[in-house]
Amino acid sequence: MKAAVDEDRCRGHGVCNALCPEVFTLTDDGYAEVRVPQVPAEFEETVRTAVGQCPERAITVS
Repeated sequence: MKAAVDEDRCRGHGVCNALCPEVFTLTDDGYAEVRVPQVPAEFEETVRTAVGQCPERAITVS
């Protein structure tokens, strides 16, 4: 699974980073970005939770 953050939609709420800091990080400006090219299997469910809880619906998975 791969995760992506739409930088045009992200508003820096940080929910994804709070839920799964192993996959998401925040830039110096406070916006989310994915820190790994492939989501490790043990974090897939948590990443799906982050997708559902992102207030801006800025995260997608494939």
